[in-house]
Amino acid sequence: MTPQQRLVLGIAVLASLVTFLDAAIINVALPSMVRDLGGGLALQQWVVDAYLITLGALMLVAGSLSDAFGRKRILRLGLLGFGVTSMLCALAPSGTVLVLARGLQGATGALLVPGSLAIILSFFSGPAQAKAIGAWTGWTGGAFIAGPLVGGLLVDTVGWRWIFAINVLPIALTLALLARLEEPPQPAGARIDILGAVLACIGLGGPVYALIEQEKVGWTHPTVWMSLGIGVPAFIAFLVQERRTAHPMMPPGLFRERNFWVGNLATTAIYGALSLGMFVITLFLQEVGGFRATTAGLALMPTTVIMLLLSSVFGGLSGRFGPRLFMTVGPCVAGCGYLLMLNVRVPLDFWTQLLPGVLVFGVGLTMTVAPLTAAVLGSIRSEQAGIGSAINNAISRVAGLIAIALTGLIVGPRLDVAGFHRAMITTAVLLMLGGVISAVGIRNPPRKA
Repeated sequence: MTPQQRLVLGIAVLASLVTFLDAAIINVALPSMVRDLGGGLALQQWVVDAYLITLGALMLVAGSLSDAFGRKRILRLGLLGFGVTSMLCALAPSGTVLVLARGLQGATGALLVPGSLAIILSFFSGPAQAKAIGAWTGWTGGAFIAGPLVGGLLVDTVGWRWIFAINVLPIALTLALLARLEEPPQPAGARIDILGAVLACIGLGGPVYALIEQEKVGWTHPTVWMSLGIGVPAFIAFLVQERRTAHPMMPPGLFRERNFWVGNLATTAIYGALSLGMFVITLFLQEVGGFRATTAGLALMPTTVIMLLLSSVFGGLSGRFGPRLFMTVGPCVAGCGYLLMLNVRVPLDFWTQLLPGVLVFGVGLTMTVAPLTAAVLGSIRSEQAGIGSAINNAISRVAGLIAIALTGLIVGPRLDVAGFHRAMITTAVLLMLGGVISAVGIRNPPRKA
């Protein structure tokens, strides 16, 4: 790996790290937020989903921005915006302001992930590219799992507001490194689909609002059915817009590539499962198990260690042997880990009831993430790297926000052992579904002589 490539990989990891960390770090802080600001489960869901709605919807247009105006420029803009909106979250005086600030934070975070993956594809090729993606997924995926630990330490020491303020440090470091990077080649002819972005936000936000609010007011309440009545047609209009516009932010032609559409279908099941499982586990450990925020975060630390140690290995193996085997076996192993968590009872014994499942889940997740990313991005042309990575990451975030919105329907009106078990079964089924989709649909690329 050349010095330039090491610089690129460091920037890519740090730039996307803050968005993954922020999505995961929030879970252990939710009980403290509710104690300070009120709002109950609905506020907890909205603090998570406001971020995921704008992150998922605008990540698509962010991919186009990255292709149209340059990877480096969009990364810099996203980093600066994420720093400012993180401070808005840290200073929020009420639940409403916090939710609004989280939405703005997601919008700026949307600029980071597509650009970070796109610069990897611009500076790496062949097996080295798969290995670099493996390293990227190891660190960013590790952040997704390590988030609860970092958040727990901050919540238990200096307070929940610091989980947002701390973002300023990695952002400053990334900006300093970015100043040393050469601007990678810019694809020609990229344009911005503004109407598509607006329709995507409304089409996602309306149904998610209805799913969360129906738990309090019922399906027949005007705000619920009006949200569905506006959101669902808007999402259909978004799909029509993407087929008709000359410069779609989600080009339908990409979905003619088999590994691209199958990989994104598997992404929907796998990342929906991950968001649901992590959300419920961290809440259960604190609200039912009596864990402090820090110890709740430590409970998932073994998965982080496994990902950091083995993600590059599985990324390299995927580059040599193809992603299909790993995308098939990995999610099924991860699903078995969640089934092992059905041993959880009250009082909770972490070492015998939860740890075995966490370890098995960690191995399965590590087998899955790098090959999945490599399969999806390896199926498209390098000049479409920005929009391709944006689509895949947007789909994973949308799957997550829908899963979080459905939490109340899965666990019931209050989180208890029975509700926890239902969530674990649902998570395992979704993971294994992702493995089945991969087994049936993914094709290994032909080996180069």
